[in-house]
Amino acid sequence: MKKTKKWYDYLWIVSALYLILGFFNILFAWLGLICFFVPLAIAIISGNKAYCNRYCGRGQLFQLLGERLHLSRNRPVPRFLKQKWFRYGFLIFFLTMFLNMLFTTYLVAAGASSLREVVTLLWTFRLPWHFAASSAASVTPWVAQFAFGFYSVMLTSTVLGLITMALFKPRSWCVYCPMGTMTQGICQLRHRGEAK
Repeated sequence: MKKTKKWYDYLWIVSALYLILGFFNILFAWLGLICFFVPLAIAIISGNKAYCNRYCGRGQLFQLLGERLHLSRNRPVPRFLKQKWFRYGFLIFFLTMFLNMLFTTYLVAAGASSLREVVTLLWTFRLPWHFAASSAASVTPWVAQFAFGFYSVMLTSTVLGLITMALFKPRSWCVYCPMGTMTQGICQLRHRGEAK
């Protein structure tokens, strides 16, 4: 019997659209904050990882590409990716990069630095993003700076997810995803508090 699809089974379209729209207008990068705050809110309010398990469009996109399009080798995820030291180490690294992005945005807002219209991949490689850059001229520089930085973070995490999807199981990214690690930590703290 075929499973009836729910509305949230199509959230992979939102993830794909986000990446495409950001390519043409960098200001769409701000929409990525939804993927940042909603999982945390769900974990804090409900004490579970419903976002990761049901609503994560990125995870769905990897599943679709890996399973239906056969872009995944479907190999087991390496043990080290599941280890606490790796997951929390990657979270700390990711948060450090995020805070660096916020600091750069602050410097632009304070007038201490000029707007850098650049998207970086893996925090290192500058990508020619001429289409997206033209949309930044219509807003305050710090708004555009945040968009370039945040899109870089989202693009980098997507590329890392695609690499591990291709090498291992489709949703290998979910094993070490910083948002998943944070929401899991929140849920554990909440359950400990309720147990007392």
